[in-house]
Amino acid sequence: MAFTSPAERIKPNRLAGEAEALTQQLDFHRTTLLRKLDGLDDEALRRPMTASGLSLLGLVKHLAATEHGWFLKIYAGLPEPDLYPSDDGTDAEFRAGPDETADVLVEQYLRVCERARAVVAAGGLDDVVGTPWGAEVNLRAILLHMVQETARHNGHADIIREAIDGATGD
Repeated sequence: MAFTSPAERIKPNRLAGEAEALTQQLDFHRTTLLRKLDGLDDEALRRPMTASGLSLLGLVKHLAATEHGWFLKIYAGLPEPDLYPSDDGTDAEFRAGPDETADVLVEQYLRVCERARAVVAAGGLDDVVGTPWGAEVNLRAILLHMVQETARHNGHADIIREAIDGATGD
């Protein structure tokens, strides 16, 4: 069965204020990632397409873990375990396990994004928090990082999708 993205992509308002511009750009890139999955079956979505084993579902899983880490654990300070812990030193967050379907991983990603939106909406761009490695960071920097991180991985998704079936575009 082919995947259909449950998210609607909305173009950012080019006249928005700083906070709105950052959150709208992040949402645009979040939904762009999910559009890269449209029309593909489970086998294609989990197919390793690079020497390191990266797949489209691996990108979704990684970005869910990254949003969870930055927005919920670091910024909000919620005492939650990692989404995809690994005891064997592997990058579990980049690998879709046999029981992790597209629906399961995308739903997890959407839940994390929704929780992140709520946390960001309740905060201020100048709010400063400490990271586990001892650096200080404000919400503005976290949002900028997540826009960059998601857009960068959308580039990976573009290449992976083109290699799977030749589809290109945003």
